[in-house]
Amino acid sequence: MKQKQYELIAPCHFGMESVLKNEIYDLGYEITEVTDGRVTFVGDAEAIVYANIHLRTAERILLKAGSFHAETFEELFQGTKAIAWEEFLPADAKFWVTKAASVKSRLFSPSDIQSIMKKAMVERMRTAYHTDRFPEDGASYPVRVFLHKDEVTAAIDTTGESLHKRGYRKYKVKAPLAENLAAGLISLTPWKPGRTLVDPFCGSGTFLIEAAMISANIAPGLDRSFTAQTWTNLIPASSWKEVRQEAREQIIQDPECDLQGFDIDREAIAAARENARLAGVDHLIHFQVRGVSELSHPKKYGFIITNPPYGERLLGPGSGSTGSGSAKRAVREQEAAAADPELSAEAARELSALYGTLGERFKALDAWSMYIITAYPYAERDLKIKAAKNRKIYNGMIKTYFYQFPGPKPGHREDH
Repeated sequence: MKQKQYELIAPCHFGMESVLKNEIYDLGYEITEVTDGRVTFVGDAEAIVYANIHLRTAERILLKAGSFHAETFEELFQGTKAIAWEEFLPADAKFWVTKAASVKSRLFSPSDIQSIMKKAMVERMRTAYHTDRFPEDGASYPVRVFLHKDEVTAAIDTTGESLHKRGYRKYKVKAPLAENLAAGLISLTPWKPGRTLVDPFCGSGTFLIEAAMISANIAPGLDRSFTAQTWTNLIPASSWKEVRQEAREQIIQDPECDLQGFDIDREAIAAARENARLAGVDHLIHFQVRGVSELSHPKKYGFIITNPPYGERLLGPGSGSTGSGSAKRAVREQEAAAADPELSAEAARELSALYGTLGERFKALDAWSMYIITAYPYAERDLKIKAAKNRKIYNGMIKTYFYQFPGPKPGHREDH
C-alpha cells in the first residue's frame, strides 16, 4: 500500500539551495521547486524523519498544509479555513501560528496574520471535530506562514529548534558560524574526507567538527529531538527509532582524517575541543593555540576553509587574530563607535595586516586551495590574490562573500 505523500519545504541559507537540493536527491526524494532560500520536495511520513535526521544544510523541515491567494484579511481567513487541518492535527492538538513572514504582499502585519489564521484554524477544527472546546493539551503543531506577492503558504514545523543546532556546540565564541552553513560551505568546495583541511581561525571549531562528522558519516540530527516525534497520528514512533538505528550503523568508526584547527585564543581552542568531544569527533581533529603567522603544513594539496575576522567579527579574543595590544584597542574603538557602520582606521589597519599575513602563509603552502567566508570588503586586495570565484552568501542578516582560491588537483603537477 502506497504511503500518503506530502509536500515538504526545507528552508536554507540564501546561496545554499544547490547544496541542499543535492542532499535531498541523495536521500531519494523528488524535488518540485527551488526558490531563494527554500527547496520543496515530495515524500511520505518517513521522509520527515529522514530529512530531519540526515540533512546537513537545511534550517528546518516544514509540512505544507496548503496555499492560496489573499489580498484581504477576509480572504486570509477563508483561505486558511479551507485547509483540511484535521488531516494533520488531532482534536487535542496544541496549535498556533508561530511565525508569519510577508514579502511584496498587501497583508504585512505579522501579529494580525497570526491572529486571523489562528481563528480560522479553530473554526475549521470546530466543524471537523464537532466540538466548541479544544483543550490543546496534546502534541504541539506550530504553524509557519509565508506571504509572497499575495500568495499564502501555510506549513507545520516538524523540526522545532533549527536544524543547525546539532547539540554539540555548548561553548561559543564571538560571531560563530551556524553549523548548517559551515556544512554547506564545505560542500561547495572540492574537499573530500581523507584530504587535509586546516582552519587557521577556528574559533569554536564548527568547520572542522562538521568536516569530521561528514568524514565519519555521522547524521547531524542523530542526537537531538524534533517536534514531530510526538505526532503519532502522522508518524509512527517506531520510524524515529528505526531511522536513528540505521544512521548509527552507517557511522564510520575510524575514518582517515587530517583536520587541524588553530586560533590565537586559548579559550576558543578549549571551547573547540569540548565541542568536538560532545560531537564524538574529538579524536579526529587536532586543535592548537597558534596565530595565523605560524600557519604551515608539510603536505601538498591541502585545503584552508575559514571564517576570518571582519566588521561583525572583530579582532580580539576568539577571532584568531594576532592578539596584539593594538588589535584589542581596535575592538574597543569599534565597540565605542558601534553606531558607525565604518570600521575605525586602526581596526581597518589591523584587518588589512591580518589578511595580508593569511595571503602570505597561503602562498607558502604547496599546491593548496583556500576558501574564505567574509564580509570584509578588501579581502582580495589585502590577501594579494584574485579569487577564481566568489559567491554571495547570507550569514544571518550579514551579506558575506565566499571567496574561492582553488589550487591544482593532485596529479596535475609534477611532484619533486
